[in-house]
Amino acid sequence: MHKDVVIVGAGHAGAQAASLLRQQGFEGSIALIGEEHELPYERPPLSKEYLAGEKSFDHLLLRPASFWNEKHIDLRLAQRVVGVDARAHRLTLDSGAQLDYGQLIWATGGAPRRLSCPGHDLQGVHSVRNRADVDRMIHELPATQRVLVIGGGYIGLEAAAVLSKLGKSVTVLEAQDRVLARVAGEALSRFYETEHRANGVEVRLNVLVDHLVGEGGKVVGVALADGSVLQADMVIVGIGIVPAIAPLLEAGLQDCNGVQVDAFCRAALPDVFAIGDCAAHLNPYCAVQTPIRLESVQNANDQAKVVSRFITGQAQAYDAVPWFWSDQYDLKLQTVGLSLGYDQTVLRGDPATRSFSVVYLRQGRVLALDCVNQVRDYVQGKALVKAGFAPDLVALADADLPLKAVPGVAAVVQESAP
Repeated sequence: MHKDVVIVGAGHAGAQAASLLRQQGFEGSIALIGEEHELPYERPPLSKEYLAGEKSFDHLLLRPASFWNEKHIDLRLAQRVVGVDARAHRLTLDSGAQLDYGQLIWATGGAPRRLSCPGHDLQGVHSVRNRADVDRMIHELPATQRVLVIGGGYIGLEAAAVLSKLGKSVTVLEAQDRVLARVAGEALSRFYETEHRANGVEVRLNVLVDHLVGEGGKVVGVALADGSVLQADMVIVGIGIVPAIAPLLEAGLQDCNGVQVDAFCRAALPDVFAIGDCAAHLNPYCAVQTPIRLESVQNANDQAKVVSRFITGQAQAYDAVPWFWSDQYDLKLQTVGLSLGYDQTVLRGDPATRSFSVVYLRQGRVLALDCVNQVRDYVQGKALVKAGFAPDLVALADADLPLKAVPGVAAVVQESAP
């Protein structure tokens, strides 16, 4: 069987690519292949509202079931691509069936990075990547009181916040000297450490896991490198993802911690694109010019837009300012830009008020902002990131001065307005 476009991966990026192709007038055949049994759905709420029981799965669906039929998109669920023949433009599925393609969009995201120590495969050890992961956690929660979260990134902290609100005893274990160390400056890290501790979560830094302790095949504790053992009824591992690109590597691509793509999301194989969490690209708003992967809904959607435009003859290079968000307790963190490579930070406001922003700069120019319960800074900050604006640092640090009132900012914001 032949399809004009085959999209592998039915998450945000893949589903959006299929939808946009139709929206932009593509009339060829499309197949969308997903490993899960579920219709394409939102992933960010899994560690927040879905885990907390505040949002049902039906409300996570990206499109109703009827949409895929109406748009003549061949949605193939519970199927996995195990082989790619780039020369023949042919895929092999785990069932043994083969599918030929005209153009291939790889949007598989990644698999949770697993612990490699003894005990990593015990019952009660969880990751947070798909619905089945979180459903298993929810099923075990009634018999769970002590939870250990390994990894102080956003996923781990969001899960810790939800479980703490549900009355569980939660401890976060982080190998570095602060949480969020890979993605944020120290001011934001210390703020979130303080907030979690104030909500009853124990945060332990500079700790290394030696092995997991089990009884009868179920986890009962985590042994640390210093010889101590922490008891646990449940362990959540949030230490990143591994890009799901094995078939493309076997087809001849080099592993660049993902599929390296150009400004049009094209990979090095003919008629192959990669988008979303598995795509490594040179981002125009990153001060460190090495290929990076962005694990965000924004990136998934914008790269899907780039590919759909390219395929429909409306080529436009990727040029989107990255943004992210995280909800923990009653705190809304909104990030715009990429802080990688910053050499200076400016704090706007007092973290003790639980409403402030951290501005990241390089050589005096704005790279990114982390805004906690500070929507105005976030909205206006996007223009500063896009322009690489060099503000007056004294005025920038004055929290009583609206960001738009900082000399020169109003003009930049107005210029960037649609």
